[in-house]
Amino acid sequence: MADTEPSPRPAASPLMTLTEVEAVARQAHSGQADKAGRPYAEHLAAVAEGVRVRGGSDEQIAAAWLHDAVEDDALSRAWLDGAALSPATKDMILAVTKRPDEPVEAYTARILATPGALLIKEADLAHNADPVRLAVLEPATRERLTAKYARVRSLLGLA
Repeated sequence: MADTEPSPRPAASPLMTLTEVEAVARQAHSGQADKAGRPYAEHLAAVAEGVRVRGGSDEQIAAAWLHDAVEDDALSRAWLDGAALSPATKDMILAVTKRPDEPVEAYTARILATPGALLIKEADLAHNADPVRLAVLEPATRERLTAKYARVRSLLGLA
């Protein structure tokens, strides 16, 4: 978890705006890079935009900005629990948070069972599987990730 984790705005206060959520996500993932060495915030922005263009709600866009925060230990579960986000947004973030040693079948079942989460994962997979993004990876990594993303898409009914 980042040493500079922001203090969550108490849940009793007004909900965070999308601008505030974006700022928290960018701060939480600052200094991180994706597998291609690009700033991780570029992936978060792409997923949030993917959700928006697919007709996602503000709650889904907020969840997209934070979709990897708990999984990557960029923000703690305690932070999420206390954050001024809607229960639906928190549920979607937790639904797309892969747990250590979790079978992919359990992970995808949770996504399918959580209202709104499928759209976030669809946008995430679309960006992760972007051929331009994958092209810069080593062939073995590219092939492994392509197969992984195809399996997840299939289990989610997105194939």
